[in-house]
Amino acid sequence: MYLSEAIRKRIENLIKENKTNGNNLALNSGIDRSTINRFLRKQNKSIKIETITLICQALNISLKDFFDDKMFDDVEVND
Repeated sequence: MYLSEAIRKRIENLIKENKTNGNNLALNSGIDRSTINRFLRKQNKSIKIETITLICQALNISLKDFFDDKMFDDVEVND
């Protein structure tokens, strides 16, 4: 799995676990709603680490918690 897809799936899983949605995540993180929606809809292939950090803060988890998931064990870097 490519890194961007793993990040996308991790965000989707966290959204489900927290019983929220992309719009609420955007509101709580201070990230523009379109930024999150474009990434989740695969319109953007990459996401900044700063954006992931804001998502983590909104979900009350650390970056370590975000990346501490089996889906990141065998990722490939996107071309």
